[in-house]
Amino acid sequence: MRYVLASGSPRRRELLSKVIPEYEVIPAEGEENAVNTEPDKLVEELSFQKASEIFHKILTNEAGRLVVIGADTVVSYNRKVLGKPKDRDDATQMISSIAGNTHAVYTGVTVFYTGDNGEEKSFTFHEETLVDVAPMTDEEIKAYVATGEPDDKAGGYGIQGQFAIFISGIRGDYYNVVGLPIARLYREMQEHGLL
Repeated sequence: MRYVLASGSPRRRELLSKVIPEYEVIPAEGEENAVNTEPDKLVEELSFQKASEIFHKILTNEAGRLVVIGADTVVSYNRKVLGKPKDRDDATQMISSIAGNTHAVYTGVTVFYTGDNGEEKSFTFHEETLVDVAPMTDEEIKAYVATGEPDDKAGGYGIQGQFAIFISGIRGDYYNVVGLPIARLYREMQEHGLL
């Protein structure tokens, strides 16, 4: 079986290797066009688009069992989606809004695969994790943003990086916040006969 991750995220690559030791990386390149604004529906829709794009790109050139995994993660505070910051000012605003508060992190995962008879199949799910952030001073926010760590991360922070010192609690799957809920993915793939 050929496994493909439709994401260039180094964090997702590292996490997926815990579920599937050998796989290829072919990042989705299509423009993200979502109609949903609710964070749980949004991540499911975007993960579906990514997995579908790569699955259909590969399938036209190849026969055999194929499994393509797409994922999308967003941070949501008061049901408002905080994507990747546009610039350092945007990152500062994001961090300021979540400091001293609880926010939710949603990751949507879609798996496209060929069945035993070559038929196209897929399933989609999402995980939600609640994250508590300690109060932060303006100086702490400014210093964190200056590290550059927030630049390419949903919500403007990486839980596995320097921002870890500001996390005061977490309810749910830690790896979901990093970018891929591997325990749920493992179970789902087992149930669909893909492992």
